[in-house]
Amino acid sequence: MKILVIGGGTGTSMVLEGLKRFRDLKLSVIVGMMDDGGSNAVVRDEFGLLPLSDLRKSIIALSETTDGGILRELFTYRFSQGEGLKGHTLGNLLMVAMTDITGSEVEAIEMLKLLFHVNGDIIPVTLDKVTLTAEYIDGSKRVGEHLIDEPEEDIKIEKFYFDGKASAYTGAIEAIMQADYIIVGPGDLYTTTLANIIVKGIPDALQNTKAKLIFIPNLMSKIGQTRGLTMRSMVELVEGYIGREFDFILINSGKLPESAYRRYVKEGEHLFKDDLHATNGRVVIKRDLVANSVIRKDKGDVLKRSLIRHDSEKLGEELYKIFSKGLRSVFNSLLSLYK
Repeated sequence: MKILVIGGGTGTSMVLEGLKRFRDLKLSVIVGMMDDGGSNAVVRDEFGLLPLSDLRKSIIALSETTDGGILRELFTYRFSQGEGLKGHTLGNLLMVAMTDITGSEVEAIEMLKLLFHVNGDIIPVTLDKVTLTAEYIDGSKRVGEHLIDEPEEDIKIEKFYFDGKASAYTGAIEAIMQADYIIVGPGDLYTTTLANIIVKGIPDALQNTKAKLIFIPNLMSKIGQTRGLTMRSMVELVEGYIGREFDFILINSGKLPESAYRRYVKEGEHLFKDDLHATNGRVVIKRDLVANSVIRKDKGDVLKRSLIRHDSEKLGEELYKIFSKGLRSVFNSLLSLYK
């Protein structure tokens, strides 16, 4: 069974890590190439390359190294000091070097997949160098993923687009059309999820694929992106960009770690009002999906990170149940043809 994840960042990594232990699944991931914060800003400005962080995270999530995790730790190591090095991960630097050696970022991905024994495909959503742009209801405008992702005040986004032409990478379209299930999220609504979906060619492919679409919403709201939204309005917003209703929505019903939850609320964030209902084509599943531990940042990491995240094993179990029911349905349909 072919499973495709669309996203990038930590949320997508949790999904991939949760699914990779099921050997009957063929996993692929389409990742965004628009991140311009932290180390990625240097990669874009000084080396002229597309952002590498989401590619790096997907490689680690799908890796099956047998060295006790040493290569994994090296690849994710973030320098906490050193002029020109602070804030960079060793993985990003290795990917820059591999791109220079192979001559392309696509070839660099393939080489690193071999190095880390990656069992799956990692696909950039586009190879076009573009920048995210957001226009807000107050008439203001922000250009750049990092500025949109970490605003100083909460203002609703009215228009969301690229500053230039971004066409989907051929491999991304092929993966969408060949998939049996496509998982969207979790991830920041605009800068991760919709940043992939607004790429030219992606919505058409998602509308025309025979794959079932699954959406996993974030656990908490985020300033400048989802504050004030309910579960229903968030889902319908994404469906509007895709042009198709999701087949499954997988929502967390577990209790969040209290200390981290209080910090979110203090900063103005909130849980999403549970006003989402099943429709004729949409199945809503509510399960405990949250990780019980609070995430702590690495040394040298200057970007703002989520404190609460989904649990990879819980996600994997619930998603596999959806896939298994689909398999049984297909099997029963085939069986009925011979009765």
